[in-house]
Amino acid sequence: MSLASTTRRLLAAGAVAAAATLTLGGCGAITTGSESASGEDGFQIADYIQERIDSGEPLRIKLSYHDPSLAFATPISAGMERAGEELGAEVQLIGPTGGDAAKQVSELQTLIQQESVDALAVSSASSDALKPVIAQAYDAGIPIISFNTDNPDSKQMGFVGQDLKASGQSEAEELVKLLGDGATGKVVVFSLDTGAGWSNDRFSGFEAGMGGSGLEVVGPVNVGNEPNAAYNTVESTMAGQSDVTAIAGLDCCSTTAAAKWVEQSGNAGKITMVGFDLLPQTADFVKNGVVSFTISQNPEEQGYQAVKVLYDFLTEDTAIEGVDTGAQIIDADNLSEATVEG
Repeated sequence: MSLASTTRRLLAAGAVAAAATLTLGGCGAITTGSESASGEDGFQIADYIQERIDSGEPLRIKLSYHDPSLAFATPISAGMERAGEELGAEVQLIGPTGGDAAKQVSELQTLIQQESVDALAVSSASSDALKPVIAQAYDAGIPIISFNTDNPDSKQMGFVGQDLKASGQSEAEELVKLLGDGATGKVVVFSLDTGAGWSNDRFSGFEAGMGGSGLEVVGPVNVGNEPNAAYNTVESTMAGQSDVTAIAGLDCCSTTAAAKWVEQSGNAGKITMVGFDLLPQTADFVKNGVVSFTISQNPEEQGYQAVKVLYDFLTEDTAIEGVDTGAQIIDADNLSEATVEG
C-alpha cells in the first residue's frame, strides 16, 4: 500500500462530515450536515482506484440522484459538469426515473461489481433501502458520500447539501412571521413523495417551526412528480378543506402545482403560498405575488461540491467534510439577485 493511500485511509477514518454553519442573506436557521459513519476500522481505498490515481488516469465520479427526471436535477448536473471540466474528471449523473429505490440500488451494485466507478455521491430514493449498498461501496474501497438527501446512519463519508430539518423549520418560522401574531386557520402541506426520507425530515422541521403558532397543520399530502396529476391532487385536496390560511410546498414540484392552483382558483392574495426551490415557474409565481417566498438550496453548488469533495480526497488526501449549501429565502425583494434553478 502506498503512503498516499495510507494517509487517505486515516483521513477518512477521522473525518467529521460537518461544515461551518452558513449565514446567507435572507437565510433562516441553518445547521451543519451529518457526521461521518465511516466505521471504527477506517476506510481503505480499492487497489484498482489507487492504480488509476497513480497512473494519472481521469477519475470516474458518478452522482446517483434519486430521480434525474425532476427539474431540480438540471442545475445539479450543471454544477457537476462544471466541476468535471475544472478538475479534469469524468463525471456523470445517473439514477432511476421516478424515484425507484430498487432500481437505484441495482444500478449502484452494478457499478461496484464491475469496478467502473472511482467515487460515488448518492441522493437516496429511500434512506433505508440505500444503506446496504452505501455500505457495500464503502467496504469495497470506493469513496462514497451523500448529497442533496442525507443518509446519516449509513456508511457515507460525508454529506453535501441542505440541512433538511432546519430548512423545513425555517420555512415554517418565516411563514408564521409573515402571517403575523394571532393568525388562525389551516396550513395545508404538500410533498411530491411523502414516503421519502428527505420529505419526512423537512416536514418534521416544518412541524417544529409551527409549534405554538395556533395554526393547524394538514398533511403532508402526496402529489407525485407528474405535473397534471400533482395539480389535480392539490385541487381535490383543497376542495375538501375550509378555513385555509396558507399552503406550503416541501419541494419544487408540489410548490409549482399548489401555486398554479392558488393562481387559477383566484386565491392569490387570499391564501398565503410558500414553498421550496426556484424553478423558472416558481420565480414567475414569486414575481407575480402568487408565492410569498420560496427557499433555494443551491442545487448547482450541490453538484459542484459533491464532485470536488470526492476529487480532492482522491488526489490531494483532503479529509472529506460535509458542505451545507444553505437555505436562502427568496421573495420579491431579492428575486432579481437569486439564481433560478433550471
